[in-house]
Amino acid sequence: MNLQLASLFQDHMVLQRDRPLPVWGWCQPGGQATVRLGPVQATARAGHDGRWQTTLPPQPAAGPLTLTVQAGAEAIQIEDVWLGEVWLASGQSNMEMKVNACRDAAREIDGATHAGIRVFTTARVIALAPQQRVGGRWEVCTPATVGAFTAAGYFFARELHRELGVAVGIIDSSWGGTVAEAWTSRAGLLGHPAHRGFIDRLDRLLGPEGQNERDAFAKVLADWQAAIPQDAGNQGEADGWHRPSTDDSTWKTMDLPTGWQVAGCDISGVFWFRRTVEIPASWAGRELEVRVGACDKRDYTYYDGRFLGSLGQEDSPDAWRTPRVYRISGADVKAGPRVIAVRVFSNIYQGGMIGPRDAMWVAPVDAAPEERLAIDGAWRYRIEQNFGKVESAPPPAMYGPTNPNTPTVLFNAMIAPMIPYALKGFLWYQGESNASRPVEYRTLFPNLIHDWRRVFGQGDLAFYWVQLANYMGIREQPSESNWAVLREAQRLALDLLPQAGMAVIIDIGEAGDIHPKNKQDVGRRLAGCALAYDYGHASAVGSSPLPRRATCGDGGSILVRFKEVAGGLTVRGDGPLRGFALAGADRVFHWADAALEGTDAVRLRCGAVPAPHWIRYAWADNPVCNLAGGSGLPASPFEAAIPCGDWLAETES
Repeated sequence: MNLQLASLFQDHMVLQRDRPLPVWGWCQPGGQATVRLGPVQATARAGHDGRWQTTLPPQPAAGPLTLTVQAGAEAIQIEDVWLGEVWLASGQSNMEMKVNACRDAAREIDGATHAGIRVFTTARVIALAPQQRVGGRWEVCTPATVGAFTAAGYFFARELHRELGVAVGIIDSSWGGTVAEAWTSRAGLLGHPAHRGFIDRLDRLLGPEGQNERDAFAKVLADWQAAIPQDAGNQGEADGWHRPSTDDSTWKTMDLPTGWQVAGCDISGVFWFRRTVEIPASWAGRELEVRVGACDKRDYTYYDGRFLGSLGQEDSPDAWRTPRVYRISGADVKAGPRVIAVRVFSNIYQGGMIGPRDAMWVAPVDAAPEERLAIDGAWRYRIEQNFGKVESAPPPAMYGPTNPNTPTVLFNAMIAPMIPYALKGFLWYQGESNASRPVEYRTLFPNLIHDWRRVFGQGDLAFYWVQLANYMGIREQPSESNWAVLREAQRLALDLLPQAGMAVIIDIGEAGDIHPKNKQDVGRRLAGCALAYDYGHASAVGSSPLPRRATCGDGGSILVRFKEVAGGLTVRGDGPLRGFALAGADRVFHWADAALEGTDAVRLRCGAVPAPHWIRYAWADNPVCNLAGGSGLPASPFEAAIPCGDWLAETES
């Protein structure tokens, strides 16, 4: 067996400073491996399977260093190694979302020269058993690389790098649309009585007794695939719609980026979009970059009649939200009016050129940002194929080796290979895919945290998560909400776990987009947790205001006291304090009049509820609420009974 190292040990890596450093790999069974880093070294002997592991002593921040591993006549040398801070970032699509898709993407990318920030993006793979290795590599943060970084993780790292002045490494192990049980180990699920059913069902489905169910699902899936519309072929190209000479003056106009359903075309199908750009004489002969934003589901992009490329769901599951970037050789770049044409195919859900706006431009590859020609705005469009309104959703996937929502499979493939790499802590942005089972999340989520801390074996590592953002339509009256129930499960986890923190983002979501573009504030708020709780920065604010205590006053009034108010509660914007509701024993909620009282309390009254039993704040998919702490961070949504559990509910004196 040749000498090998675990997946994370590569050039440009970051090791955790001031903590013991496990290093492991494989060589000939019984062979001795010697590891050297700077002035320290350690040895280990390989077992019968060839695996060896040793531990280097804690070391302070430093770099660049060389990590050398030798076993017999073989040696591996890892260059540009830094000792700093290492965080593992995981979750679903809002953690996976890249810098190139976030707000102000072009500006952020242009300014991203931070050699002290490195990101390891883990390959998206699944496995039914724990794996030893996983694909991925460390990338140094530059304008050329940062666009593909996790946005939330990058903005978190940027804050830490600025404040601490040391290297920061982010291990991004995330996958859009995935559930928490897929990220939990088999032992972790079996160890909790409420969740061992996941494993029981998985074992049954994958065993002989599950064959009939597997066959039935395969038929349902095949029937669905046969029923949904397919691309009948590129008739638009055959008719010359990609050519500059085509007269598009009779085509309709659509303001892009947008989904065409949002723009009023409530169908699925194939749309062509065209726009003419004026190429300056100074650009002639220079290599050109054409960015048309994300195209949902597949694009076919042309420049001046020349086909540039295509990306679809078959190429990447994230194709629908991946901004397209194409290049044109300088020999083909001429001054004057040039036509960009984009054919977009979508046979289910939304479709269109969906941006974002700052990911839609044309410029030479070496041009300054101010030279770019923006191509968002009015485009001509024409429908090539009209599929009508496709209502058929794909059948829910069953557990198995191709479904990333199968319990344990993401832990096995994307977390297990990292163990026991030395970390400072974890970042987590997930929950949307568990929102249909929000009560279950009250135990499922803390169980995941316990599980990860157990398997990494480094004590109660810091664990900071993002509470679900505001999303979907605003409701005028108090109502039930699965998203609110899941946010409450996230809040309650704070009381169950040490070294835990939560970034509240109830103020920066988007009603029409489950992937809010403002990942800068997400990263800043997560960094606030770390700076306050892990690094002792007195000026850092690690928490939004959280409910602490309720007291019953005269006339049915309720006084709610808060902790983590950062100098005093405030009301954002103009107008009254909004978002509170009260209910009696019937649990029928009514809006309450609310007013600040002192620096840490809110007085509630509701004439329709003379004897309150329940309090809610910001309890909706997309709540209208405006309570904040002195730092500006929004108060967390919550629900509580009166008297309620750990609260000290009592009658005011």
